[in-house]
Amino acid sequence: MTTSRAQRPQADGTRAATVARREQENTQLRHAVDSHATIDHAIGVLIATRRLPPASGFDVLREISQRTNTKLRTVAEALIAWALGRPLAEPVGQEPNPAVQRRKPHTEAMDRPK
Repeated sequence: MTTSRAQRPQADGTRAATVARREQENTQLRHAVDSHATIDHAIGVLIATRRLPPASGFDVLREISQRTNTKLRTVAEALIAWALGRPLAEPVGQEPNPAVQRRKPHTEAMDRPK
């Protein structure tokens, strides 16, 4: 399985072509796993700092990504760097605050005693 839309090289039946194709797939899969881990860490930052549930954390990342026309992984990396004490990098800038606030009513209901 490949993660890109580029067509696979045509198999010419040689061992070298098969090995090259497998190496390309492995590289793409490693990149996908790394991206998912980075995004999960950023969701953890939002859960810890903004008390958002995991699904809302992902929604915040996705919204920032779409509003700033920035890759989701880049947004995640910026939030992780912010959690480690660095300034929140542009173009992410102040985007997390409005995105989090739009999801606060969901979390406030969870915070109320039953």
